[in-house]
Amino acid sequence: QVPLVESGGASVQAGGSLRLSCAAAGFTYGISCMGWFRQAPGKEREGVATYYTEGGPTYYASSVKGRFTISGDGANVYLQMNDLKPEDTAIYYCVADRSRRTIMSGVGCLRETSSYWGQGTQVTVSS
Repeated sequence: QVPLVESGGASVQAGGSLRLSCAAAGFTYGISCMGWFRQAPGKEREGVATYYTEGGPTYYASSVKGRFTISGDGANVYLQMNDLKPEDTAIYYCVADRSRRTIMSGVGCLRETSSYWGQGTQVTVSS
């Protein structure tokens, strides 16, 4: 198990910024891809941003490109979210995978079947 602990979720007004953090506790050797999914009420879960821990292209959902930035340092992954919109309201999950998978639309280098998921952190954006 690689427990993932998220933090940084909050309620903000539209146009504001938040920075989500995720710490991978314990043994992180062999984690190839980390990133963030989100699920809004009544909607399917979607990949927001992913990155390869050992280098490679990042992935962003089209709805967040230019506003969100993913970064990481091996055991931690961050999501800087700027110019937040009400449609960004969702539970954000930190996800990690040991497999180095190709980037796919909607999930980046992660998959719905990726092994490690955090418990989620709530982001609420009011208009």
